Amino acid sequence: MNFITPLFLGFITAFVGIIPPGLINMTAAKVNLKEGKNNALWFVLGAVLVIFFQVFIAIFFARVIDRRPDLVTLLREVGFGIFATLTIYFFWLAKKPKDKTRKINKNSKTNRFFLGIFLSALNFFPIPYYVFVSVTLSAFKLFTFEMASIFVFVTGAIFGSFSVFYFYIAFFNKIENKTDYILRNMNAIIGSITGLISTITLWNIIKYYWQ
Repeated sequence: MNFITPLFLGFITAFVGIIPPGLINMTAAKVNLKEGKNNALWFVLGAVLVIFFQVFIAIFFARVIDRRPDLVTLLREVGFGIFATLTIYFFWLAKKPKDKTRKINKNSKTNRFFLGIFLSALNFFPIPYYVFVSVTLSAFKLFTFEMASIFVFVTGAIFGSFSVFYFYIAFFNKIENKTDYILRNMNAIIGSITGLISTITLWNIIKYYWQ
């Protein structure tokens, strides 16, 4: 069996989902600046541990859905509605994000580890995200819901998540100005991503009904 494809797809899926500046990766960067790399890495390990379970849960949900063609079609239609609504919201309704720099008090590695777990657990977006992505990849015959393939995909997602977090820790000083620019234009960036996903999903829906 080819393990390269699910590993690569897991990595890319996680990378794309996490690369925009968010609470977890920005907190990892700030912990690194104020407390050092070791504490930041403990924070990341806590966050990645939760992501591991979130991806597994999402893919098992997706496997159940994939066995029901009617649910796959429904998921695509619901997904299109959600992402189209998010596109409209981020382009025209959402307020520009403000830079809310939070003071980070020095703490032990254990505290940072559990902080990573806590903040990651508060983020429920990965579950529907990975459900939608894995079902879509399965529809294109790029991913199968066999246990070996699932495990390799999850491994790729963990490597992708850790790589992004480590990038923020290692290079935040060099990209801080660009990060500020990204934060100011975050609505447009997210709107563009959700708009692209909406377009692809709509195309799949049209193909399904016009076969």
